[in-house]
Amino acid sequence: MQSAKIFAGTSSKELTNDICKQYGTKQGNIHIQKFSDGEISPTFLESIRGDFVFLVQSTYSPADNLMELLLMIDAAKRASAYKVIAVVPYYGYGRQDRKDKPRVAIGSKLVANMLVAAGADRVITMDLHAPQIQGYFDIPVDHLDSHALFIPYVENLKLENLTFAAPDVGATNRIREIANYFGAEMVICDKHRKRANEIASMVVIGDVTNKDIVIIDDICDTGGTLAKSAALLKEKGARSVRALITHPVLSGKAYENIENSVLEELIVCDTIPIRKDAGSKIKVISVSELFAVAIRNAFENKSITSLFIHSQRRPSL
Repeated sequence: MQSAKIFAGTSSKELTNDICKQYGTKQGNIHIQKFSDGEISPTFLESIRGDFVFLVQSTYSPADNLMELLLMIDAAKRASAYKVIAVVPYYGYGRQDRKDKPRVAIGSKLVANMLVAAGADRVITMDLHAPQIQGYFDIPVDHLDSHALFIPYVENLKLENLTFAAPDVGATNRIREIANYFGAEMVICDKHRKRANEIASMVVIGDVTNKDIVIIDDICDTGGTLAKSAALLKEKGARSVRALITHPVLSGKAYENIENSVLEELIVCDTIPIRKDAGSKIKVISVSELFAVAIRNAFENKSITSLFIHSQRRPSL
């Protein structure tokens, strides 16, 4: 009889443990060895022949974690797993989704090719930097949406003059969906970059006077853009500014930038683990229930429609 077995990669051990608790199962037994030169060698310590194998691994600090995931997929296929599903809460290289200037790589397409070549039968992920990355795969992709978690949080805040802010023009469709859900207004922070992680200029499109602003985005990397956006919104008359970000990459001086910003709080998901000394403003919402439901439904061949905000109900196991 086929069963679902969930295994953790090095980058997502704590999240996998939470997913297994929500699912009602134990983590699968896997050993991931590293040689002294950094070479990675995963070994499954239990039979997975004929099983649905779910491999949970976020590919932040992407190179080693991505290579480890590829080797886990290969090992599972060679161990005669029936289906191998890559559960990638944070999909690294997602920002390289198009050729926007000459002689650059499309990293997110290359990663998709590698996952398929390694033998993945399906991918379950959350909040890709660009939704069209799903089209880079020739296998099914379940693309989960953090709005299912953020909406209840915002509802509990009971903000008087709720207004949502898109961090850039490209995010307007995503922000419009959640703004429409609340019947709230939205504004746009239009920014121009000199280079990656460095903003040359920024303007606010829309009125934020005496508004309680909620910024929503998929990634917070250095925190510089977020801190500058919050400061500009306050300068323009916003009463309060907070941010809800799916993936806390938080590299460089990100923790200091957030702590020293005018943000009321930064709410992030646990797709990437954060530092224990993250500061007073950063709070974490778990994605474990969403992924547990998605894994169960993938195993039982059921729809995951209930995990999206248009269903207007919370998921249940």
